[in-house]
Amino acid sequence: MDIKALKKRRKTRVVMVGKVGIGGDNPVRVQTMTNTNTLDVPNTVKQIIECVKAGAELVRCTVQLPKHAQAIGEIKKELKRKGYDVPLIADIHFLPEAAFEALKYADKIRLNPGNLFDSPNTEKILTKAEYKKELKRVEKSLTPFIKELKKNKKPIRIGANHGSLSGRILSRFGDTPKGMVESAMEYFLPAILT
Repeated sequence: MDIKALKKRRKTRVVMVGKVGIGGDNPVRVQTMTNTNTLDVPNTVKQIIECVKAGAELVRCTVQLPKHAQAIGEIKKELKRKGYDVPLIADIHFLPEAAFEALKYADKIRLNPGNLFDSPNTEKILTKAEYKKELKRVEKSLTPFIKELKKNKKPIRIGANHGSLSGRILSRFGDTPKGMVESAMEYFLPAILT
């Protein structure tokens, strides 16, 4: 095995998340996620500080509702008051309104395809025409958010996982690695083309 080949990194562009650069010649960054209720500001702040002290450079918080996004604003204020300036990432679940609200407070947005503009995992088999129609609907729903994201100069991470594949993906690809890739691509393509 060629160890030098393993150490060689692909050339990438730098994406800023708050004051932390990812990619380019920056080191590999350590990111974690809180397991507190984001609305519990004191305990979330405490956990974030513990994570930072342990080496985390970026921290994700669950954002299910707009009020969770607003709590990120309070968390950031409290962290700064205590001398911490760690970038916070809003991990969006289910509601586009929460994603739009998170743009005001978070340094980065993480979307999970399959649980944002889709109904829960209904596994109805779609015809090719129905499938294309669904893809157009997702694109139409996602485009206004991508425009706001760009306007606010916020980075996005599209993170698919098996637990949130849409019924559309499950009906066509099943719960497979290919399904996960297709799920992410449904969001990735409108994001780069908008």
